[in-house]
Amino acid sequence: MAGVSYSPSWTLSCPPLRRCSSMFNSKQIPNPSAIFVRSHRGPAPAAAGLKRYWGTAMRELNLSKMIEKKVAEAMEVCNGEEGMRSDGCRVAWDEVEEVSSALADLRRRLADSAVDPLEPFCLQNPEDEECRIYEY
Repeated sequence: MAGVSYSPSWTLSCPPLRRCSSMFNSKQIPNPSAIFVRSHRGPAPAAAGLKRYWGTAMRELNLSKMIEKKVAEAMEVCNGEEGMRSDGCRVAWDEVEEVSSALADLRRRLADSAVDPLEPFCLQNPEDEECRIYEY
């Protein structure tokens, strides 16, 4: 194939988290944060008639906001002097991965369970603010 470079798999103009169009004859992938930002698309689907407590809904919302914040921080750290090769950049993206994993775990537990994770707590503390009910 003409125009395809087989020397190093990436260069300073083509960091490891992005594909370069000159290498693969395709469009360049958007920045890494776009992948994470698009990965959370609102609340997890709920079964008909399933009640969710306010605390659970707020936890999901807070994790989504935290992902956006961590992605922005990671982009800032990785665009610094040392760039993508710095330890700080790796740590920042590890933090994004941890928060994304926590959100995915919460959504998986909501989808797999017939009751909200706060159900036992709310049975003991029905007047607590986290125990307000949202019917779906």
